[in-house]
Amino acid sequence: MLSTHNSFIEKFKFITILVMSFMYTYIGIKHFTDPQYFINITPPQIHYKSFAVYFTGALEILGGLLILKKSTRKLGAFMLIFLLIIVFPANIYLYISEVPQQLLGISKEQALIRMPFQAPLIILAYWHSKENHPKWVVYLSLLIFIPTIIYFITI
Repeated sequence: MLSTHNSFIEKFKFITILVMSFMYTYIGIKHFTDPQYFINITPPQIHYKSFAVYFTGALEILGGLLILKKSTRKLGAFMLIFLLIIVFPANIYLYISEVPQQLLGISKEQALIRMPFQAPLIILAYWHSKENHPKWVVYLSLLIFIPTIIYFITI
């Protein structure tokens, strides 16, 4: 029974890696095809907004692709964790400023709901970073994956 349980978790983890890789790569490409969307939520304290958008887009694409291969998965996962941390100020700016809210057509409440989703994305990237984790990391990752993806598909 334990073997079947572990097999399910391994298969599910691989599916999550594929989904997250696609998601990060897709959003990273959007940084290049629609940079204005991301410039709109870049805080005013960032002086080189276009550079920041292209840089984070490149990190997103590279991290998304690196998690696909076992030999580069750890590097890709930690690159994505770094990315999620450095873009968090954009989520704060989106919440506190009406300008980006209006530009993106979202409410302050929607911006607030969006902010905590950085945490499950960081947890999932950490889960992807190596083969073995404590059981609580595995179960937490299994629990948060589907709601996180559903949320991001609906925004």
